[in-house]
Amino acid sequence: MSVSVSTLSVAAPRPRFLLLRYFCRHRGAVAGLAIMVLITLAALFAGVIYPTDPLRIVAMPEIWPFTDVRYPLGTDSLGRDIAAIIIHGARSTLMIGLVASFTATLIGVTIGAIAAWCGGWVDEVLMRVAELFQIIPNVVFVLTIVSVLGPHMVNIIIAVGLVSWQPIARLTRAEFLAFKDREFVQACRVSGMSNSRIIIREILPNVLPPVIVLSSLVVAGAILYESVISFLGLGDPNLASWGRLVGEGRSLIRSSWFICAIPGVAIMLAVLALNLVGDGLNDALNPKLRGRS
Repeated sequence: MSVSVSTLSVAAPRPRFLLLRYFCRHRGAVAGLAIMVLITLAALFAGVIYPTDPLRIVAMPEIWPFTDVRYPLGTDSLGRDIAAIIIHGARSTLMIGLVASFTATLIGVTIGAIAAWCGGWVDEVLMRVAELFQIIPNVVFVLTIVSVLGPHMVNIIIAVGLVSWQPIARLTRAEFLAFKDREFVQACRVSGMSNSRIIIREILPNVLPPVIVLSSLVVAGAILYESVISFLGLGDPNLASWGRLVGEGRSLIRSSWFICAIPGVAIMLAVLALNLVGDGLNDALNPKLRGRS
């Protein structure tokens, strides 16, 4: 008597769950993501937590942290609530970082893809332009652009985006060169698919993973650029800024060091968290690193 045994096939995890599992194996990345979630929530609900203007004077200047329940982080040299500035500053900091990173990514991917796909003199000219942008120190370039255009958030985003696209362009070009002669691309050409469709639908999805990792690091760099600009007094005066709070408190570093320390810690945590998230994304999206414990 023959007995037929049916084997139970276990469904493989979906790709997005696999990526989440690889990301969660990186404990530092999970910690960085938790910090970024807290900063994002603070930015989203800043108007609810502190509905009034964070730059208005509310008390005596230089109240130390944890000495007054109404001002848990104390007040600055003008008597403004430091906690309100930190919470509202998270909004402007994340806005500048994310939009500047998106701008740099859009410019870098476009230039890198065109340079790799066209090749020849187009590739040569575009790469020389990228090198031209790298000749001038980035901080000097950002400060010059903001000084010419004016201290406004849009101008800061434009300046940071213009100095941050070169690494993304070079990475995109290298990835495109690696994929443009693959068999599936040749098959698309033989089938009569247009170049734009091949680039957007076939090559670009394979190029994006490492670009996304680099873009997360560009956000951290954009936050540092914005902090430097505000520290030097060239930031938007109508926005709460961590960097400007550090700059305004540097003259009181001996007597009221917390005015500089608190926003400095906020900048450090934001940049550290973004770098940790970038490492986690690299582990999750890079097949060569998935087997690493």
